[in-house]
Amino acid sequence: DVLMSYLQGTSLAEVNSFSPSVPLSPSSATNQYKLDDERELRDLFVTVDDPESHITAIETFITYRVVTKTSRGEFDSSEYEVRRRYQDFLWLKSKLEEAHPTLIIPPLPEKFVIKGMVERFSDEFIETRRKALHKFLNRIADHPTLTFNEDFKVFLTAQAWELSSHKKQGPGLLSRMGQTVRAVASSVRGGVKNRPEVFSEMNDYVETFSQKMNILDKIAHRIYKEEREYFNEMKEFGPIHTLWSASEEDLADALKGVAGCIDKCCKATEKRMAGLSESLLPILHEYVLYGEILMGVLKRRDQIQAELDAKADALVTKKTEKDLFSEELGTLEDKAECANNALKADWDRWKQNMRRDMRSTFTSAAASNLRYYEECLAAWESFLASQTVEPQVEEDSEDRP
Repeated sequence: DVLMSYLQGTSLAEVNSFSPSVPLSPSSATNQYKLDDERELRDLFVTVDDPESHITAIETFITYRVVTKTSRGEFDSSEYEVRRRYQDFLWLKSKLEEAHPTLIIPPLPEKFVIKGMVERFSDEFIETRRKALHKFLNRIADHPTLTFNEDFKVFLTAQAWELSSHKKQGPGLLSRMGQTVRAVASSVRGGVKNRPEVFSEMNDYVETFSQKMNILDKIAHRIYKEEREYFNEMKEFGPIHTLWSASEEDLADALKGVAGCIDKCCKATEKRMAGLSESLLPILHEYVLYGEILMGVLKRRDQIQAELDAKADALVTKKTEKDLFSEELGTLEDKAECANNALKADWDRWKQNMRRDMRSTFTSAAASNLRYYEECLAAWESFLASQTVEPQVEEDSEDRP
C-alpha cells in the first residue's frame, strides 16, 4: 500500500517533530525547544476565528475574522484584523493559481449549499470550515514562495472596500475562461509529445495516490457512520439494565455494575468519534482535494510544454521570420524551465509534508484506539473484580474435636 509504506521506519519522536497538527507534550523539554525554535524562525502568524453570520434579503453567509501578526518590513503595521467571507478565500486561491500555475496551492473546503436553506449554518459546520480556512492560510504563510505573494498580502491587510476594489483590477471573467478552455483543450488532445519522464512519473503517482485517498476517505466515513449508530444503540443499552435492576433484588448490584460499564464505554466511544471527526476525517479529505489540485497543476505544466512544442514545430516549418520565432522560442523555453523547476521543488516539499501529515494522523488514530480499548477493558475488569466471590468452605461437624 502506497500510504502505509510511509509509516515504516518512523519513530514517534520523528512524528511529533515533523507535524504541526499534532500537539507536542508540554512536559517534554525537547519538544518545547522545537516549538520555540519554530516560532523564532517564523515571521508571519495568521489566525482565523470569530465566525459571524450575516442574513440579508438576498443571501445568508458567514464571515471570519482574520488576524495577522508579522515582523516583516514590507508590512506597514505589525498587526492586522480584517473580516473575510468564503468567496474572498476562493478569490485568493484563484489569484495564487494564476500567479503560480505550477505551484501546489493548498485546497479549500468545498462550498456547502443546501437548496432552500435560509437560516444560519450549524455550529458544527461553521467550526469545521473555520479550521479548514485557518489551515489554508497557514499553509500559504509557511510556503517559501506563496507567503510573499502580493494578493496574499492584500487579503491579510485590506479592509473590505479596499479588497473589493483590488479584485476589480484582476483579469476579466472571459480572460479566465479562455485560459481554462485552452488548458482543457490541451489535456483532451492527449497531452504533450516531449513531456519529461519525471512528470509522467508524477502523473502516475498522483493517479494512484488519488485512488487510494478516495478509498480511505469513503471507508473512514463509513466507519464513522457505523460508530455513531453503535454509540446511539449503546446509549439505550445501559439504562435498560438500570431499570431491570429495580425488579431483580438479587441481581441489582450486578445489573447496576453492567450499566456503569456500558456508560463508561459509551463515553469512551464518544471520545473516539470526536477524534475521528476532528483529526482523521479532515486530513483524509484534505488529501482527496490535494489529488484534484495536483492533477490541475500537472495539466497547467503540460499546457506550458505544449506551447513550447507548438512554437518549436512552427520554427521548423517556417522559413521566414526565423529570428522572431527563435526569440519567442527562447522565451517559452525559459518559461517552461521555470515552471518545471518550480513544480519539482514544490513536489518534493508537498510529498514531505504529506508524509508527515499521514504519519501523525495514523499514529494519532492508533493511540486513540489504544486509549479507547484500554478504557473499556479497565471498566469491565473492574466490574469482574467486584463480582468475584470467594468460595466458603464449611467445616464438617463430625471432624470437630
